[in-house]
Amino acid sequence: MEEKYILDTAENKEFLDSNAGILLDFGRKFPSEGGGSYYLGADGNPLKDKKRETWITSRMAHVYSIGKLKGDEKSKELAEAAVKGLIGELHDDVNGGWYAGIMPDGSLESGKQCYAHAFVILAATSALLADIPGANDLLEDSIKVYDKYFWNEEEGLSCDTWNTEFTVLDEYRGINANMHTVEAFLAAADTFDIVNGPHSGDKYRERAGRIIDHVLSWAEENAYRIPEHFTSEWKQVLDMNIDKPDDPFKPYGATPGHGIEWARLITQWSLSSDISDKERYIDAACRLYDRAVQDAWCADGKGGLVYTTDWDGKPVNHDRMHWTLAEAVNTSAVLFRVTNKEKYKNDYSMFMKYIDEVVIDHDRGSWYHQLDRENRLKETVWPGKPDLYHAFQAMLIPYSRTDLSIASSVSVSIHGTT
Repeated sequence: MEEKYILDTAENKEFLDSNAGILLDFGRKFPSEGGGSYYLGADGNPLKDKKRETWITSRMAHVYSIGKLKGDEKSKELAEAAVKGLIGELHDDVNGGWYAGIMPDGSLESGKQCYAHAFVILAATSALLADIPGANDLLEDSIKVYDKYFWNEEEGLSCDTWNTEFTVLDEYRGINANMHTVEAFLAAADTFDIVNGPHSGDKYRERAGRIIDHVLSWAEENAYRIPEHFTSEWKQVLDMNIDKPDDPFKPYGATPGHGIEWARLITQWSLSSDISDKERYIDAACRLYDRAVQDAWCADGKGGLVYTTDWDGKPVNHDRMHWTLAEAVNTSAVLFRVTNKEKYKNDYSMFMKYIDEVVIDHDRGSWYHQLDRENRLKETVWPGKPDLYHAFQAMLIPYSRTDLSIASSVSVSIHGTT
């Protein structure tokens, strides 16, 4: 195995740093005049015939805020542009919250998505740590809206989608939005602790733990394959879209990449929380990761992680999504840090080699977002390369603190705060 794929070698650190810079360069054309992020094409040029979405704009604000923290000179103005878009053209000044997006003709996409609102919180926390103007107000507003409309204190979970006016709540409940809520809550908790003092963010860290406990309960019932879809009463709908398993938004079955991502978030939460049974949660994280990799890696004889499986672990959608590999890199590194088990370090090298040889577009930059079962380019779900979030984080998390969100970890490494 080449040194550049091996965790904790100088060559690997250099490889990740170099690719982080390439990613930042690739995405620099994202801002629209109003700040909302254009969807990026295969070469990094904006695809102006696609809508400008809140979740992509939030991800770009997050990435370039971290870029600014790391000293990239051009990242500050790009983070400022994305925050401008979130405060301005994407914000609903009448009903509150954020539109899902703006259509190419300037009309507004209907609905208010929990998923997008969670990413606004994430963007605001990173921007605040990077001293981006408007970030503090953005964080206050996003937390207020989220608490009012999406968080259910009694259930300890978040709902999924409202209509634009926040008057009609969809009956569907989804675990993906709750996963990114955990990410956002942990980022908010860390940021509040840094800005306002220790334990200032405990409320949101505790909420993240409540979601995690639900998820682990459902995972244990399904051999550590996490159900994705639920009714309004939080009853599992394991056969949702079994007749159309390639649904781009609500695919049938288990999503191994999410099992891997949950494993990292659970580990981060357990290490950052004042709980006595950290090892139980880390063990559960390992089980989630191990199950997902066993089910998905080279499951059809080809390299890569299959996108979905049935409830016995048999592949359903054989596509390879770039984000699953990014999360695999992150989580294998984190689990090696906390368990010191060589298998996770070996997995990291295996994933890193595959990413370099198959997923990175070395000619035009960034990563191919979707490949088929033969590892050929496919663009049915993700034409082009719309954003940088997963790939960029994968270049940083392997060498960041395991108990902190990524922007907070970068900020602490620079400023020396706790």
